[in-house]
Amino acid sequence: MRQYLMLSAAACALLLATPVLAAETAAAAPAPAATEGAADATEVDAVIVLGQGQSRQVQTINTTQIEVLAAGSSPLRAVEKLPGVSFQSADAFGAYEWSTRVAIRGFDQSRLGFTLDGVPLGDMSYGNYNGLHISRAIASEDLGRVELAQGAGSLSTASTSNLGGTLQFFSRAPSEEFHVRTDATAGSDSMYRLYGRIDTGAIEALGGLRAYVSAVDQKSDKWKGGGEQKQRQYDLKFVLPIGDVGSITAFWNHSERREQDYQDMSFDMIKRLGRDWDNFQPDWNKAIGVGSALNNINNYLSGQLDPSSGYWTGVGTNPYAAYGVANPDDAYYAGAGIRDDDLYAVTLKQDLGDKVRVDLTTYGHKNRGQGLWYTPYTVSPGYGTAGSTAAPLSIRTTEYNIERAGLIGDLYVDLGAHALSAGFWIEDNDFHQARRFYAETLAKPSRDPLDFQSNPFKTSWEYRFNTKTTTGYVQDVWTVNDALKVNFGFKALKVENEVSTIAGSPMSGKIESKDSFLPQVGAVYDLHNGVELFGGYTENMAAYVSAATSGPFASQNQAAVNYVRDNLQPETSKTFEGGVRYKNDRFQGVAALYHVDFKNRLASASTAPPILGLPAVLSNVGAVETKGIELAGQYRLTDAWSLYGSYAYNDSQYEDDVVGAGGVVAIHTKGKDVIFTPKNLVKATLAYDQGGFFANLGVSYTSSRWYTFENKGGKVDGFTVADLTVGYRFQATEGFLHGLEVQANVTNLTDEDYISTVGSGGAAQSDVSGTAMTLLPGAPRQGFVTVRKTF
Repeated sequence: MRQYLMLSAAACALLLATPVLAAETAAAAPAPAATEGAADATEVDAVIVLGQGQSRQVQTINTTQIEVLAAGSSPLRAVEKLPGVSFQSADAFGAYEWSTRVAIRGFDQSRLGFTLDGVPLGDMSYGNYNGLHISRAIASEDLGRVELAQGAGSLSTASTSNLGGTLQFFSRAPSEEFHVRTDATAGSDSMYRLYGRIDTGAIEALGGLRAYVSAVDQKSDKWKGGGEQKQRQYDLKFVLPIGDVGSITAFWNHSERREQDYQDMSFDMIKRLGRDWDNFQPDWNKAIGVGSALNNINNYLSGQLDPSSGYWTGVGTNPYAAYGVANPDDAYYAGAGIRDDDLYAVTLKQDLGDKVRVDLTTYGHKNRGQGLWYTPYTVSPGYGTAGSTAAPLSIRTTEYNIERAGLIGDLYVDLGAHALSAGFWIEDNDFHQARRFYAETLAKPSRDPLDFQSNPFKTSWEYRFNTKTTTGYVQDVWTVNDALKVNFGFKALKVENEVSTIAGSPMSGKIESKDSFLPQVGAVYDLHNGVELFGGYTENMAAYVSAATSGPFASQNQAAVNYVRDNLQPETSKTFEGGVRYKNDRFQGVAALYHVDFKNRLASASTAPPILGLPAVLSNVGAVETKGIELAGQYRLTDAWSLYGSYAYNDSQYEDDVVGAGGVVAIHTKGKDVIFTPKNLVKATLAYDQGGFFANLGVSYTSSRWYTFENKGGKVDGFTVADLTVGYRFQATEGFLHGLEVQANVTNLTDEDYISTVGSGGAAQSDVSGTAMTLLPGAPRQGFVTVRKTF
């Protein structure tokens, strides 16, 4: 009841305050051009476009929906209001990568596609081998729009993982006029964010060249436990016109991300320790105490600890209790993720006459990263010997290096009734991954978890991977008449994954994913009364993953690699979707139905806490059938008020049991709900924007989800979260107030106590006892204030 009262109060405050503020500012001058993110109150589609003219379920959001979020928020926080999108994160910004998950129509993000200005971002997973997260790829303030295709996406999308949907991000173009923008944000948990951007405007002496450069510095304490999360970003983009028939566009985006982790939790831990429990940092003595108990041989000789797990057996006194925990996995000292990225691209767009256009993009990406935990399961060298200063723990890392380059080409030919297109995408990706251990000292920490670690005392494994990707497509969009438009085409895909061993269990060889005919057909019919009908069918395939921590190579076993190569098939999907859209001057809406056949599904079940780093076991969990409905609508109540809502129902179920050796059922999944997938998603937003004042109240409901394949234990309750934004754009035409804007954000307005991330430590077969460490609670209510100034 409390949360509904707070939501009602927020809505009433918004309703009561806006007429007064509107009256106060009615005579003010129009907002300056610099506030380009402001919504246009005369257009119903200024905020969200529901895919008019598309034969697929597609929506687009503009920069307004990103800027209304708390500064530094991932653009995925804006996308989650679209139908069929489930988003979760343990922080207020949706940017903490270990916890961030996005799912569409029952497909988790490892089976989705992501691009920035057409450049592939891979699948945006935490330990990504072929890309990077959007929160590192570009500063959120420099994004212009985001397009979501809930199906596989267009044929030209540069992705080999987009079985269930595609998110395409587009950066803002440099301004035609010179200006400087500065943003400063402060808020809960000592958070601050500083953003600055300079637009050169069009420089006539350089042929109309225009460019911008921006910089971001952000830091925040964790909302529980010790440690910080921080990031610096630098973005550069320029556009050079080529007469009236083309342009050259280039960008370089650099990110330095340092974030300390929250402890993965289980239902048992939450019950015993509370949702605010976290790692030991900054209490080094507790971490040393737990490590000492775990590695004390006397505790095993006395029967107090189980030799196979290190957990208390119930005999005598629990040696971990003195440090506030029941076992060594309840808390570690700390964990962190460290990433440095450079993403760059050059695009040529050139008209060849009035019928033909060529687009050509070359790009590159370099990444260096480490994910680390302080583990008591491996002691530092010398621990336990006389006079040693070594700690009964060490730092375990998973280390990443990506160096990839690619080329994307598209040809468009306008033949009147037929719009032909064809293109290709090639990429060569070298990925280097290793598991190492670094020593620590007994008295106090000698290393900073937010620095890259050096001088390891042990390398468990180290592998090099090379992935070669080649795709091509052709398509015809046929305008049959002024009402009917039909598109049909296909793409071909070939991916070669190769591994070589530097250290660890020997692996070598090559695995290939290949399909030369993946068709896509669709149609849209305009009834010329605001109503249009659409429908389509798409086939797609996902390539294997080249990594030692996921996919076929995660077994770190040559026999398993050979088995995958010789027997398994890549995952595939067949998607049917259709629906109706309606639009008039004040309302737009869409209703869509879909059915997906997902074949050859591969999954890895978790067998231990993630800190142990045990190889994942790849299994074929059979086919999945998914069906559902998506509804969305936006109504411009008045020139100032708008109301948006969406509802999605998704039913995803496994069609087969997992059969093991000798034909025995290993995992009973047939008829069970797919893990991590809510059946119901409800989103609503009430917005006001007039006379300089703007406000936004968003409410999101996510139904229950499973993290167990057999749906035995592991059911996480649904939750409702609300966010409130209130701001004011000063209307002065000159002086200090010109171009000034103030915005306040309250996230999790009702202070909902809920589990946000499900699956941080992987999935489990079953978890009746509630001990699987794979949950992260959502952040509590937090507040932030941003001041923007444009010169």
